[in-house]
Amino acid sequence: MVLVSHSKAVAESTAALAKALFGAGDPAPVAPAGGLPDGGVGTSAELVRRAVARVDEGAGAVVLCDMGSAVLTVKELLDAGELGDTRIADAPFVEGAVAAVVTASVGGDLAAVLAATDDARTYRKL
Repeated sequence: MVLVSHSKAVAESTAALAKALFGAGDPAPVAPAGGLPDGGVGTSAELVRRAVARVDEGAGAVVLCDMGSAVLTVKELLDAGELGDTRIADAPFVEGAVAAVVTASVGGDLAAVLAATDDARTYRKL
């Protein structure tokens, strides 16, 4: 799971939360790709490439984006064939991250992880 946010802090804290909510055991790999290399707000194609390379263990990777240019950056990298077997999840950032990490951590494949993120779109709070 790769978490692409305009903010380094948001990507890192969401990754930490998703891993912590998995509970006991080792969670699936999660890599934040937040902000710009200089620490500023924005989206970096290079940080996304590196994060996907860190988490892809041969079964593909799921990327969750916060909004706007994060989605556009990942789509451009996918269209250019730079991210291998990587898919974008269409889900809320935090809920999708937790669903993806838990599902991948219990052995879910790429399809199961994407299905879990799809379910996260329907989580009701009331």
